[in-house]
Amino acid sequence: MRGAVAVTAEVGGLEILQGEDALTLYTFNTGTAKHYFCSKCGIYTHHQRRSNPHQFGVNAACLEGVSPFDFKVIPVNDGVNHPSDTPNRKGSGIVGYLRYTEADQSDSEQ
Repeated sequence: MRGAVAVTAEVGGLEILQGEDALTLYTFNTGTAKHYFCSKCGIYTHHQRRSNPHQFGVNAACLEGVSPFDFKVIPVNDGVNHPSDTPNRKGSGIVGYLRYTEADQSDSEQ
């Protein structure tokens, strides 16, 4: 599990403005998904999805003007049971939710 908040972009709908030359490609297993990382700092930037190769999952923290904290509720997949590997699995594959609650001043004093 990479722990990044990934948002969806259609292939052709993502433009890398700078640093493309520093991206490193990583594939594994079927080789369908293509995962990109920054070779300088190691951050996961985006990946071409195995479940839908016409889409990218993009790390929200890498988008200018977007913060992972902009999303109040984030569905979480278990990171093990890929939808393409478990077609007969019931449910959405969501195992829980992360919820962002802004801290108030009293939280920092504890």
